[in-house]
Amino acid sequence: MQKKEFLIIAHRGESYDAPENTLASINLAWKRDADAVEIDVQLTKDEKIVLIHDKTTLRTGGKYKRIASNNYDELLKIDVGKIKNIKWKDEHIPLLDEVIDTIPQNKIFFVEIKSDKRIINPLQNLIEQKNIILAQIKFIGFNLSTMKLLKETFPKIGAYWIAEGKDYKSKVNLKETIRKCKSAKLDGLDVQVRRYLNKDVINSVKNSGLSIYTWTVDDSERAKQLCIEGIDGITTNRAGWLKNKLKE
Repeated sequence: MQKKEFLIIAHRGESYDAPENTLASINLAWKRDADAVEIDVQLTKDEKIVLIHDKTTLRTGGKYKRIASNNYDELLKIDVGKIKNIKWKDEHIPLLDEVIDTIPQNKIFFVEIKSDKRIINPLQNLIEQKNIILAQIKFIGFNLSTMKLLKETFPKIGAYWIAEGKDYKSKVNLKETIRKCKSAKLDGLDVQVRRYLNKDVINSVKNSGLSIYTWTVDDSERAKQLCIEGIDGITTNRAGWLKNKLKE
């Protein structure tokens, strides 16, 4: 069923079963043979790059601390596992530094940039220190100017603009989204899944020379349809389960 280069991407790790954006969810995704893992990163007050989706720790940690206003030592004290399930107690907010070390050979790591351009220098320092094949990293993000800067800083790393449904709902919107993406010299789009994401949209993006991924699909029939229609990859909360379904 699966085509070459088609990726099943674990959304914030294997987040259906384990606490999102933790080493537990990432390692579970690798264990279940996800093709790729997607995570969110932000910058702390002391310029450490940490994995967390929200601007604060309230939803995943039960305590309110702003990421940008706290040093990493303070954020490290917060348990971000037990809210998911008591068996995940003592999971902490990981550093991108330690998470990069988990990436297996031939697997892909999507890094969603949640901070502004100030994250670029710390990111550059970190990636220069790491013994990683740059083709294994892909940057994604909503902010087009930050993504453009990232691509200029890391020309060998794929960079993809995250687009919402409204950005491709009509042919006019889609054409403008493609134009902006190409103008920023990015490698492709990562689009929100909507009922109007179809073969025509996928072909329009790919025929323009861009790649196209989508988020977030937990329905196996929809995933199968998108795979047949030529999508390059699907982000899902249930990567192991979905990959098995698509093999059937």
